[in-house]
Amino acid sequence: MPEFSATEIKNFTKDQLKNLCERLREKVKSTVMHNGGHLSSNLGIIELTVALHYVFNFPNDKLIFDVGHQCYAHKLLSGREDKFDSLRQRGGLSGFPKREESEYDCYNTGHAGTSVSAALGFAKARDIRGEDFNVIALIGDGSFNNGLVYEAFNSLRPLNTNILVILNDNGMSISPTVGSMHEYLEQLSRDDVHRQKVEKHSNIFERFGFSYDGVYDGNDLDCMIDKLTEIKEKLKTQSVILHILTKKGKGYSFCEEHPQQTHGIAGDEISVAQSYSEVFGKTLTELAATNKSIVAVTAAMTPSLGLSDFFEKFPERAIDVGICEEHATILCASLAAQGLKPYYAVYSTFLQRSFDEIIIDICSQRLPVTLCIDRAGISGEDGETHQGVFDLSFLNMIPELTIAVPKDINELRQMVIASAEFKAPLAIRYPKECNTVFESEEKKLRIGSWEILKHGDGGVAVLACGERAISLAYQVSGELKKYGVNLTIVNARFVKPLDVDTLNSLKTKLIITIEDNQLIGGFGSSVSAYYSDNKEVCVKNFAYADKFIPHGTVIELAEEFGLSKSAIVDYILKNAVR
Repeated sequence: MPEFSATEIKNFTKDQLKNLCERLREKVKSTVMHNGGHLSSNLGIIELTVALHYVFNFPNDKLIFDVGHQCYAHKLLSGREDKFDSLRQRGGLSGFPKREESEYDCYNTGHAGTSVSAALGFAKARDIRGEDFNVIALIGDGSFNNGLVYEAFNSLRPLNTNILVILNDNGMSISPTVGSMHEYLEQLSRDDVHRQKVEKHSNIFERFGFSYDGVYDGNDLDCMIDKLTEIKEKLKTQSVILHILTKKGKGYSFCEEHPQQTHGIAGDEISVAQSYSEVFGKTLTELAATNKSIVAVTAAMTPSLGLSDFFEKFPERAIDVGICEEHATILCASLAAQGLKPYYAVYSTFLQRSFDEIIIDICSQRLPVTLCIDRAGISGEDGETHQGVFDLSFLNMIPELTIAVPKDINELRQMVIASAEFKAPLAIRYPKECNTVFESEEKKLRIGSWEILKHGDGGVAVLACGERAISLAYQVSGELKKYGVNLTIVNARFVKPLDVDTLNSLKTKLIITIEDNQLIGGFGSSVSAYYSDNKEVCVKNFAYADKFIPHGTVIELAEEFGLSKSAIVDYILKNAVR
């Protein structure tokens, strides 16, 4: 019997399929424990994935994962077993669906709520071209809160096409799922005593044009095979929502008992230093004890953003809106308009969804909302959809917004304290881990001011924003000492507005900028623009190349895509004025 093979399993007996599920579960567990990745969500859908591959004919049929991080068993069943040990490693398999990787991955996903819209597009294209295949969107109950899902539902009848939406209901996104839709799904999920009520309430989906079928045990392989076989025939004439219940972390007792902690794990070769998230959460909680206007807002990520303690101590001022980033942004704006002080904590990659609302609702009204942007810069092994390398660029263009980048966790604490009295829109962006704490003589941070960390001989100044950039500046400085070049290093902790007083005080002919962000539109672009009419000063920007950055470690990706010590040293040696 082959280890894992989608083509072979169609001839398996039920006992062989169940044995396959256990082997898949063990392979996923052992690989993720070593490489890191999403564990509990993948363990929970093993039976469903096997049933899908048994009943449908991939890659001719199309399977679109919402978010995508629960695709590990699918990868093993689609000819990637020999590469699976390279999961999330540089040059290895992605932890998300990837069209470039396999024809079995028909659509790249990484952010919640997109699968139903994508499935409708695939189905409509199929109909227009006169083709014949099934289209399946696999979406979790956490994503089901996202507004994109209902925009897609609203298009089903006008598009006049057929898809299968599998609602994988495990009561979790990263944090436990919240909101009225989740409560509604819970009502549908009750036992047969409530069957009449279930039939009544399922009409909501039928009004969109779906035939609703639920609720079933998604970890019961026999049930899933029978139900999918039945629905496959229905798809010839109608769209269907299949509502299933699964156990996150199924088959691994620790995961089942701790699904939140094992949603994503680091792996045994990765050590995390001090966390910016923890320092942010602790500082905000301390401030909230005396400042009754402070409100914390998250979008389904409360523990990983460091805010569990805040939510426990101040539940009346703690708001988790679920995976609804745009809504969270407007909610913060309106809270601020009513005199409160909202802090919206969110990963950089997910903040991208709130771009319009930041411009119109927060900044055009000059409302004192603080955006606390976690996992900024290269995030590492999750790859293209999760790299937080765009926020400085898309925020930099927005009027009325102050942008802060702390050099370490101590400076983050100072920034959060200072923000409590700041009366305008503010963004503070920081990575996950703090590996270096820099010495500083400052007693109190002044918003808008930079800090000279090292005085050089005046020939070359390096303006660096954020811990990674400043650490690299010190590495460059150490290398250049061998050649008699003594750098000035500036902690450019406010990307916007620029500290023009410090810029004007630098009597130098060569300025180097370093940032943990895309090259185009970021901090370096602003510095270059400032000196555009000054022919006496040469400015060179170092940041990430104009490319989507794949998965890998932070260090190897930074060097490969633009933040290379050797490249900076070589440039300075060739261009420094001695």
